[in-house]
Amino acid sequence: MSQGDMNTPLLAASDSDISEPPPIGCPGDPVIAILGSGDYSRSLAIRLLASGFRVVVGSRNPKRIAKGLFPDGVELWSQSEAVASSDRLVFAALYPEHYHSLVGLRDVLAGKVLVDVSNAISLNNAGPSNAERLAELFPQSRVVKGFNVISAWALQTGAQDGSRQVLICGDSSDSKAMVLQLARRMGFNPMDLGGLAASKDIEEAPLQLFPSWGGPIVATLLLFFFFYGYNFLKGVLMPYLAHGQNNFYKLPLETVNEALPSVALVTLALVYLPGLLAAILQLGRGTKYKRFPNWLDLWLCGRKQLGLLSFLCAGLHAVYSMCLTLRKAAGFRLLNAAFRQVKAGVENSWEEKPVLRSDLYLSCGILGFGILTLLAITSIPSVGNALNWREFTFVQSGLGYGALTFSIMHTLFFGWDFAFFPWSYPYYLPPAYLLALIVPCVVLVGRLLLVLPCLAFRLAKIRRGWESSLHCPPKTCQTETANRHPPQNFSDV
Repeated sequence: MSQGDMNTPLLAASDSDISEPPPIGCPGDPVIAILGSGDYSRSLAIRLLASGFRVVVGSRNPKRIAKGLFPDGVELWSQSEAVASSDRLVFAALYPEHYHSLVGLRDVLAGKVLVDVSNAISLNNAGPSNAERLAELFPQSRVVKGFNVISAWALQTGAQDGSRQVLICGDSSDSKAMVLQLARRMGFNPMDLGGLAASKDIEEAPLQLFPSWGGPIVATLLLFFFFYGYNFLKGVLMPYLAHGQNNFYKLPLETVNEALPSVALVTLALVYLPGLLAAILQLGRGTKYKRFPNWLDLWLCGRKQLGLLSFLCAGLHAVYSMCLTLRKAAGFRLLNAAFRQVKAGVENSWEEKPVLRSDLYLSCGILGFGILTLLAITSIPSVGNALNWREFTFVQSGLGYGALTFSIMHTLFFGWDFAFFPWSYPYYLPPAYLLALIVPCVVLVGRLLLVLPCLAFRLAKIRRGWESSLHCPPKTCQTETANRHPPQNFSDV
């Protein structure tokens, strides 16, 4: 193949040709070779064939491949024949430990684009990446890393997975452009991450387990253990040690249900607390061009995860609360209350104050949970992408503070005036809901203060690029002053 042929584009030049691929199996279709005959090779061949390419699979022993394993239209040849028949692009769909078996194809692969789809064996491995090792074995080929973050299942499911990202890197811009165009035609969303030096991060990406969820999950678990331990100490352990009262039956359900709403409320407050801290830092510094501390940056990046974990705890609290009436303990308590009422000769036990209290805190809880559900739904990328920036900000910020407000009201109506009675502080321990209200109330009060015109106007100016004189260079300040006060006549110029 001549150098002029190497410069010919693999795919059609216009976007309209990409949206309407040619019929499968046409003689003029580009030929793509896949080295390897495993599950990933089969899924890749199915997707390429459906995207309008001719596919040739190269195997060390083509006769060993079971009949019907690959769809009709895929040609099964030896590795050398497959590479020789390909136009420009070859997929290396085999494990890195078998790369040495391709050394005999070095001359046939010279000048062709070799796409490495392998993943790392483990995280933080020393030494070069698989793609870099492949580039060392085949210096005359142009190695591109890509498609390793797409599973075999995603390749077979079709166009509904078109929003999936394909991470691609390589040292040759022409080769990357070819693979990027190929990914688009296959229905994926490619992302260029630069040179082949980024291949190690791409190879380790599928091995990472919720990399952005570590901090939020740890914080939520710590909060749960704190509130669960606090309720256990106050309602189970201390009564047993002080009076021999056996309340251990509360541990599986009641104690858990007492901890979950506190965790949900505090976690929801932690979603909006870093935004307030960032606003305070900007107001104090008088500029937005100074970086936040690293801990605040990480906190700001984890707000979505904290919000979803708050939604999880609130949902579990709702389910646990509905199950409280199904317990044997609830039946026994109802019988005991009825027996005491009959014994006391009370014909009507209706009390207006508890009825109003229960209706108010249940209504606020339902409204808060409903808004929190809306926040969780809009955090889904496909839903969030359908909103413009103002709509997204209104939902996530405006309605988010609404959910926090209703949640605080739910807790206050639940506690009512219990906090003012001495019997609410057994063993000198305050109720758990009072502890859970500290951070949310601080966040809500801080937000109300930032709405004040004196602070809101200054903060808006800072976020639009204004800087105070402490951070503004003298020449810039003079220019801004001149712009604010233009000359009144020619003598002032």
